[in-house]
Amino acid sequence: MQSFRTELENPLVEKDIIELERKIREFREGKIPEEKFRSLRLARGVYGQRQQGVQMVRIKLPYGKMTFAQWKRIADVSDEFSNGNLHLTTRQDIQIHFVSLERTPELWSLLEEDDITIREACGNTVRNVTASDIAGIDIDEPFDVTPYAHAVFEYFLRKPFCQEMGRKFKIAFSSSEKDTALVFMHDLGAIPRIREINGKKIRGFKVVVGGGLGAQPHLAITTHEFLEEGLLLPYLEAVLRVFDRYGERNSRHKARIKFLLQQIGIEKFNELVREEQKAVAEESVEVDTSRFESVELPYGILSEEKIQIKNQLNFEIWRKTNVKKQKQDGFQIVYVRIPNGNISSDASRRLIEKLQPVVANDIRVTISQNLQFRYVKEEHLEYVYSVLESENLTAAGIDSAADIVSCPGTDTCNLGISNSTELALVLSRVIEDEYPEFLHRDDIAIRISGCMNSCGQHGIGTIGFHGSSMKVNGKVLPAVQVLIGGGKLGGGDGRISNKVIKLPSKRGPEIVRYLLNDFLANKKEGQNYLDYTFEKGERYFYDLLKPLADASTLASEDFIDWGHEEKFATAIGVGECAGVMIDLVATLILEADEKLELAEESIANGSYSNGIYQAYASFVNAAKALLLNHSVHCNTQAGILKDFDTHFIEKALYSDVASFREMVLQINQNEPSEKFAIAYLQQAKVFNAYAHAFREQLVNN
Repeated sequence: MQSFRTELENPLVEKDIIELERKIREFREGKIPEEKFRSLRLARGVYGQRQQGVQMVRIKLPYGKMTFAQWKRIADVSDEFSNGNLHLTTRQDIQIHFVSLERTPELWSLLEEDDITIREACGNTVRNVTASDIAGIDIDEPFDVTPYAHAVFEYFLRKPFCQEMGRKFKIAFSSSEKDTALVFMHDLGAIPRIREINGKKIRGFKVVVGGGLGAQPHLAITTHEFLEEGLLLPYLEAVLRVFDRYGERNSRHKARIKFLLQQIGIEKFNELVREEQKAVAEESVEVDTSRFESVELPYGILSEEKIQIKNQLNFEIWRKTNVKKQKQDGFQIVYVRIPNGNISSDASRRLIEKLQPVVANDIRVTISQNLQFRYVKEEHLEYVYSVLESENLTAAGIDSAADIVSCPGTDTCNLGISNSTELALVLSRVIEDEYPEFLHRDDIAIRISGCMNSCGQHGIGTIGFHGSSMKVNGKVLPAVQVLIGGGKLGGGDGRISNKVIKLPSKRGPEIVRYLLNDFLANKKEGQNYLDYTFEKGERYFYDLLKPLADASTLASEDFIDWGHEEKFATAIGVGECAGVMIDLVATLILEADEKLELAEESIANGSYSNGIYQAYASFVNAAKALLLNHSVHCNTQAGILKDFDTHFIEKALYSDVASFREMVLQINQNEPSEKFAIAYLQQAKVFNAYAHAFREQLVNN
């Protein structure tokens, strides 16, 4: 592969990119096992896709924010390295597909020229930090959570304790008690609150932990009704350290923090977090909010050309559903529905050029895969609409039943079972054409995933679908599992959808018609759909939809999935959502060596907390390698420490300390001082040397 060199000013970024280039070369030369390389590239935003030989690159946009320059850079990069499509995600990222692996370092370097990163956008890391798209302009917000979301993004980027966790970790900030960021389904969520303490108004957060979707959804548990703002980052660090040490490692299906909470309980979890906080570098971290107080407002100079709106009635409907007031007087929020989250690079550049005069330089990707423009003046709404109209982007009904969230499904994902994107488009048209009254309601959220993993968030849909298959008379046809009754309740609380019935995918439109017709016929006055589903219950909806399961009326087209021409066949690949790393002994010892090198470098630079944790990781990797030599398999870091005492200390195979576990866990008994860091590193070096010698002796014998 052709080498290149970056001209970036940030040495950490430059090192990251050059390392990725080197690792790709070593992988191609057979020097790095495929599973180990997968873990490495995932942590750098490079994800395998369904089509062989190409990658999906996930671009990390903290809380979905991008400037016009960043948006243009992403569009240009998509043209040069991909197919000219930008895919907006529910994590407020942007993904581009069909990228050559060898070109990913160059792509990354170009993005970084406009301060855009792909670092830790995938893999077992802290993923993109999401937030309410109205943060900073929300009429109901106690204060703007944007600075805190950004601080979390910056604080945990490249931190040693969250680079190779058992699974990913997702964090969300809602701007108010309405919980528009859906914190109840996140590994950790925060809602801003203000309390008066000793006559002074203090900022803080309600904190919830352990939410998640997937095949086994779980609602988050409240750990703090009010955590003062300065304590948020240290608390988050302690949580991540506990998750790293005690979280499942071997079974990816049980490796999220929700399973750790189910296993040990919230009281034990809180106790472990308290114990870990002594090892955290700072007791309190003040977040600089001043850098987010100024806004680059639009300059508002338009050409004198007459604004041409093709359909005035559609404009009025769009204005009622897609335009909202923001808390700053005289300004409006404009939302743009982006079907399936897909917008072309060409359309992006045209919007950038035409909207810069009338939109703030702060564009947000929303968790519903849409775009938000802010600080739009009332007198500019018609112009904005005309620009959107020229791009066919004036669909009304933001956050309505027609505004459907869907994952890419079988378009690009290895795990997709049936098509979700085309089904989403079809169902949107059903709402728009047959039930226009629902464009003005926000109480029905239709969410579609291509498989049970819930990337399309079907697990919290008031109406949810996930891809599946059915066999009828020996033939396989595409199907959807229908779920009913999920959604947010506010204040960090929510409901998980109930599985109701599995039906052929091609009956998706009829499913929606049955459900909406039933609601219109039987709802009480003023009743919303979430309350209606709770009142009726799972069995009611099973009986309602059961007639659609009649296999005697199946036609030949029912055996062909949405958006396809050939007969349906399940073709599920190996997913990379977890980025699981293989536990080869040689690889583990190599990693222990690498962690020691990083620890030395960190301590030499005065980053004692990072260096200590890297030394800790070296202990764990080396011990795990030795245990594997004895056919002892451990599924948590805590288990490794315990098992090493049992199989090595108690059998006198390692006699330098009385307890390996106690030696290693000095990490949470000491503050991260220079003195402790140097001493702890030296102990790690001694143990690493023992691991090498022990392993070499076994190999030679």
